[in-house]
Amino acid sequence: MSEPIRTLLVDDQTLLRKAFRATFGETDDITVVGEAADGAAAVDLVQRVRVDVAVMDIRMPGMDGVEATRRIRALPDPPRVLILTTFDLDEYVYAALRAGASGFLLKDALTEDLLAAVRTVASGEAVTAPTITARLIAHYVNAASPAPVRPERLAPLTARERDVLTLITWGLSNTEIARKLHLTPGTVRTHINRIFGKLQLRDRAQAIILGYESGLAPR
Repeated sequence: MSEPIRTLLVDDQTLLRKAFRATFGETDDITVVGEAADGAAAVDLVQRVRVDVAVMDIRMPGMDGVEATRRIRALPDPPRVLILTTFDLDEYVYAALRAGASGFLLKDALTEDLLAAVRTVASGEAVTAPTITARLIAHYVNAASPAPVRPERLAPLTARERDVLTLITWGLSNTEIARKLHLTPGTVRTHINRIFGKLQLRDRAQAIILGYESGLAPR
């Protein structure tokens, strides 16, 4: 049997941390190795305790979840970060995704969704509903001052890979991309892996951000 997923709970609400600890305690594959009430304490703990996934509140007094995510992800062999938020359309979530978070989950998510999200993030995947993530990123990229479009960033891509990245940017799922481009789902996954490798992207959220900032979606 593999080792349980080592989680760190980061939230300024004690009751919420207790609730999550109780939830994870009912599983065999997730264990809580620490708690922190703010971002600074989380950054400190991660450097002293081995953590696989930090379940991170985004709005906290002192150091918020965005800055904590940025600092944690800059550490050697860092844990992955799952952001907790009250609203799915939240500028802090957009900033956290840019800082290196592996996805986000609403605080009122069902227990099974929380457990699935932790397991998914621990496996190296991103927890992002494509349409929600694309809408979030579009909203805040469009609302911000226009960033310079750098199409040369996409130069390593083939024409087909660029098509796939464009559809990722629009929020389409792998199945929808396969249907639209008349490809098999396996071929779409292969294209996505090559895109991530060539552009040094960690996950789908980073791909969507790059797509918007490279002009692949209307502003």
